[in-house]
Amino acid sequence: MILLVDKPQGITSFDCIRILRRKLGVRKMGHAGTLDPMATGLMIIGVGEGTKKLQDFLKLDKTYKAEILLGVSTDTGDITGKILKELGSMNYELWKGKEAEIKKILEGMVGKLSLPVPAYSAIKRGGEPLYKKARRGEKVEPPVKIMEVLSVEFLGMAPSRNLAFAHGREQMLKNQNEKAKERIIINGFVE
Repeated sequence: MILLVDKPQGITSFDCIRILRRKLGVRKMGHAGTLDPMATGLMIIGVGEGTKKLQDFLKLDKTYKAEILLGVSTDTGDITGKILKELGSMNYELWKGKEAEIKKILEGMVGKLSLPVPAYSAIKRGGEPLYKKARRGEKVEPPVKIMEVLSVEFLGMAPSRNLAFAHGREQMLKNQNEKAKERIIINGFVE
């Protein structure tokens, strides 16, 4: 059986599995891809024999929508992290009225990108998720992943948030946010 579950904000992808195991009384269960605890979205859950089909879902295109707060950079790349750099609303004022330029920068990210995996991610190194090592303060050389962005759409700008939409495979919004920040020469994180 395959289930489509809308993961709420504030719980991990595996928390969804734990909850479903209790409710359904089934032990054999897994998910196709991991969402950050602060992310919301649809998760594909395999139950019983459905777990054998999960690899097929990982190859499919995915769509992501992110609100990016410009002017702030955190160690985790999201709202839960420790602030590393803060520029206030200066960046909004700097870029206000230049949406066409931002759109062009984001569209320049379409294609295959080689990006380091964020330190705060579920990707495992030495059998342990990177985020656990990062929380302990361990410095780990992050693996580089090739991610394919099929399309990007800039959805708008406001003083506290900027919206972008990405469609592709092997997406990691934190990575793409870092790359976009470099190109726009600003700081920001995914909310």
